[in-house]
Amino acid sequence: MIDFLTKGFYGNTIKEWLIALSIIFGSFILGKILYLISTKFLRKLTSKTKTELDDHLIDRLEKPIIFAIIIIGVWIGLKTLNLHPDIESWFSKSYIILIAFNISWVMTRTVETVMDLYILPLTERSKTDFDNQIYPIVKKSVIYIIWAIGIIVGLNNAGYNVGAILASLGIGGLAMAMAAKDTVSNFFGGITIFTDKPFKVGDRIKIAGFDGTVTELGIRSFHLKTLQGTVVTIPNSKVTDSCVENVSLEESRKITLNLGLTYQTEPEKIKLAMDLLGQIAIEHTSVHDKYLISFNSFGDSSLGILFIYYIKKGEDILGTQSEVNLKILTLFNQNRLDFAYPTQTLFIEKN
Repeated sequence: MIDFLTKGFYGNTIKEWLIALSIIFGSFILGKILYLISTKFLRKLTSKTKTELDDHLIDRLEKPIIFAIIIIGVWIGLKTLNLHPDIESWFSKSYIILIAFNISWVMTRTVETVMDLYILPLTERSKTDFDNQIYPIVKKSVIYIIWAIGIIVGLNNAGYNVGAILASLGIGGLAMAMAAKDTVSNFFGGITIFTDKPFKVGDRIKIAGFDGTVTELGIRSFHLKTLQGTVVTIPNSKVTDSCVENVSLEESRKITLNLGLTYQTEPEKIKLAMDLLGQIAIEHTSVHDKYLISFNSFGDSSLGILFIYYIKKGEDILGTQSEVNLKILTLFNQNRLDFAYPTQTLFIEKN
């Protein structure tokens, strides 16, 4: 058995390989143990404190901390081995980049927790909607900046010439610009949303064939919950090259009815029908006092009456339409006002 452990394998004995693997495996076990400890004990301790910050940080930082323990264990395990200089150099650079990644991960989760816990409630208590709309943009921008700094610092400490990498991007700048044109247009579309304010979160809009309520605004796109209940992600660039109808901003909903009475209807009955329509518009609490009624056409098979009324903002549009239509049908039937339907009269001449 001892002879077997002393046998060489890729520059190291089997015993040295087993020790390295044990350290790496042990780091995974240690990470799992710490996760269980944080779940059962630390959360009980933080729940007794007055502040909520430690409770949220425990939840948000568990995975980054466990990941840190694992990469430290992998590093210690690999350092016990005699590796080829090129392989060792590659592992060293990868380790530095992973450390930078892990630090960035911890920082972003900490910043997100602090912002959601302390800044978000302030925006929700503000009287304007602008704070609620700009908060997700600011939050995502801060997170992107932290990640960008982390990547640059990690690459620089790993020995890569970040300046040369950034300079080399200028060579393919045109190609990248072409590839990123949609991203840029979406970004400027987002600026248009926040400056011109064609809509805000909570507004019902119609755009690009979709009709729904805006639920979230982002740097690249916004989310629309349609009347069917589905969520559609629409690029911000659509705002600049499409017509946006903001239904929530309408002062009232215009309803147009074209009613047709039979040609047997007498002029006094036509006048009565128009008076009844005016009465309906005046008496209904959800309808504005302004309305239009006109005996406007002699159709092929009916005498046309145009009835235009306006439903007040915030009222039930479909419910009001149903009530008005039922009232028209009831009153017209009571007063023997007959609706016309398509008919043809044939005159046959006898010789």
